[in-house]
Amino acid sequence: MPSSVASSQKYDKNLDENHVVLADNVSLDSEHRNVGGAPVEDDSPLGKDDVGWWTAVFLNFSQMIGTGIFSTPGTILRQTGSFGLAMFFWVFGFLLSAAGLAYFTEFLALFPNRAGSEVAYLEQGFKRPKFLFPVSFAVITIILGFASSNALVCGEYVLYSRGIPAPSATHPWEMRGIAVAAYGIACIIVVAHNRTAMWFSNVFSAVKVGILLFIVVTGWAVLGGSTRVENPHANFTNSFDGSSNDANGIALALINVLFAYQGWNNVNNVANEMRNPLRTVKTAGPTALGIVFFLYIFANIAYISAVPVEEAKQSGQLLAAKFFTAVFGDYAGTRVLPVFVVISAFGNLISVAIGQARVFREVARQGIFPFARFFSSTKPFGTPAAPMLLKFILTSIIIIGPPAGDAFQLIVGIQSYPNRLFDFLIVIGLFLIRRRRSKAGLPRPEFKAWDVALYISVLANILLLVMPWVPPTGSQPYKSFPYYVPWVTGLGILFICFGYWGIWALVLPRVFGYKIYEEVVQLSKRELSKRFVHVYHDSRGDAYRARLREEASRPQPGEEVDPIDEKKEVHDGSVRV
Repeated sequence: MPSSVASSQKYDKNLDENHVVLADNVSLDSEHRNVGGAPVEDDSPLGKDDVGWWTAVFLNFSQMIGTGIFSTPGTILRQTGSFGLAMFFWVFGFLLSAAGLAYFTEFLALFPNRAGSEVAYLEQGFKRPKFLFPVSFAVITIILGFASSNALVCGEYVLYSRGIPAPSATHPWEMRGIAVAAYGIACIIVVAHNRTAMWFSNVFSAVKVGILLFIVVTGWAVLGGSTRVENPHANFTNSFDGSSNDANGIALALINVLFAYQGWNNVNNVANEMRNPLRTVKTAGPTALGIVFFLYIFANIAYISAVPVEEAKQSGQLLAAKFFTAVFGDYAGTRVLPVFVVISAFGNLISVAIGQARVFREVARQGIFPFARFFSSTKPFGTPAAPMLLKFILTSIIIIGPPAGDAFQLIVGIQSYPNRLFDFLIVIGLFLIRRRRSKAGLPRPEFKAWDVALYISVLANILLLVMPWVPPTGSQPYKSFPYYVPWVTGLGILFICFGYWGIWALVLPRVFGYKIYEEVVQLSKRELSKRFVHVYHDSRGDAYRARLREEASRPQPGEEVDPIDEKKEVHDGSVRV
């Protein structure tokens, strides 16, 4: 080996690969450079005045109250086998969501200036293997970061309101077209103006709460004998009769329940757009989740008060429509209720787009996938327009691609498996952060989740990662494909993620002889993003190593360095991070 190359390699090893270089004359301390993740933006380029307490509540409301409470109760009833067991699952889903809310709030207390929730929390929890979980979650977010399930239900109920009883079977392409159009309109609203998007989210959330309250009060009227429903208490006798012991069906039921509650952490995606995120989320999060739990429990009771259990089990995604038909007649069931569901689904699309746009942008700011600066930018409207463009394309593909009959359940299943794994890893990451902070002698955060919440989440996620593989003992859960297809697909996507990281972070640097260094760049609207630089071991990397050396000798912003210590630092090649 030539001596120049050998000396370069020796010097390269002396340079800390965790050192983050600043580009474009950016001035940031080591904490804001954030080794292994996106640089911290104290002032969000998306604004600081659009997310108040009510908006925080409504962002969670609007994502939780989507189509789940209208489209999943019948399926959950069929999978559990009885109303009593189904109700137990709705309570258990609430407890798991409350546990998640607790540890997500602790993460928020630790990292109040980070948006994107899971992206930032995985990045902070796992510093080794370097880049593994940020890269994996980035790929998962790109591949599975779509809102096609609610868009499809929106399209299905639009057609149902026109008198088409089984749209997915008789008009699949028309249903898909409506779904793409609805999601496209939601994306345009989010891209056009941040405050307008938040306003739409608030309005639709309030309407959706009103719709569910109407269903709940109607259910009370049914139970009180004030409607034309005969014998409304029949379904509550021996309510656990017929309970299923099918492990696969029980796992699917819990997955569907968690899907209905999904969104309790949506406000964490916009944390750095709030003036006081921890104070806001500590009260807004439990308020939203508590009200939704109340509405969900009594909405399920309302459905069963009017629809016979066996008929409800076969209703699929149309139990709410059958409830309205039983109480108010055919016109209400086929014309009025579908309009309510469409409103709810469309409002959900807006709130999901708001949150997921921030997640996509946070992934881009990590510098991991191509065109990171483009997706980190807030041009031209001060909104995350580029992430929304990518999200629209991916979601449209997923809307069009799967078989129409089981498309909704297929999408829920594929999304759920990687999400369960990453939720499990987030909890483990929090344990690791607590351990590191304890060793460093750092004080406990302003909010600390109960340990029991973390243990319950770990056990529940392990259960949901194992039980879906148990073959169903009864009928197959899907008509168009075997029961294991969603889990195999989700697992396959995870292997793609890990493989991508292995090639990008391990194989290619070894084959081509370089190390990967992080660099912070500032965009035109003062957005901060990372990019990765390949520093070769031979003479091609000498210039960048010299820059690393110079950067290492500079004091941090607001920090004074003794000239003697500074010379020693340059001499021994160590780097302050």
